Amino acid sequence: MKLNLPTKRTFWIAVIIAAVGVVVYAVHLVMDYLVKVVVGYLQPAAFLLVVVAFVLLCLGLTRKGL
Repeated sequence: MKLNLPTKRTFWIAVIIAAVGVVVYAVHLVMDYLVKVVVGYLQPAAFLLVVVAFVLLCLGLTRKGL
């Protein structure tokens, strides 16, 4: 399998999306344990953001010029 390096732009976009996912999950933990308010959509949103970042990196590795 031949892999290509993703462009710097693709890499940094994926890193930013994953960081936003981590921040959303941290907000979920703070809201759940410290404030005692359950916001049900934060945890799945954080998971999906990290998955999107991973898929973007994988596409950057397998597609040339992405």
